[in-house]
Amino acid sequence: MQQDSLFLKKAKEIIKKNPEIFEALVEFEKFGKVPKFTHKERANFTIDSTILKKFREYCRKNNINMSAKIESLIIKELKTKL
Repeated sequence: MQQDSLFLKKAKEIIKKNPEIFEALVEFEKFGKVPKFTHKERANFTIDSTILKKFREYCRKNNINMSAKIESLIIKELKTKL
């Protein structure tokens, strides 16, 4: 009996931390498709044209996706600040 309540408690914690997973399961049950977990959004901001040109060239030479690289740098910055 105590194992059941421990399981239920842990399940509720997981649901609270990751509600999108359970919403996806509900959607799968309804429609038979698993939705995308992440949603990409276009961001508009202004940066120095010289920096952009150098970054674009750097990414091209190193076969790096510019958006993915910027995203990873933002995540890194957020981790250091939070």
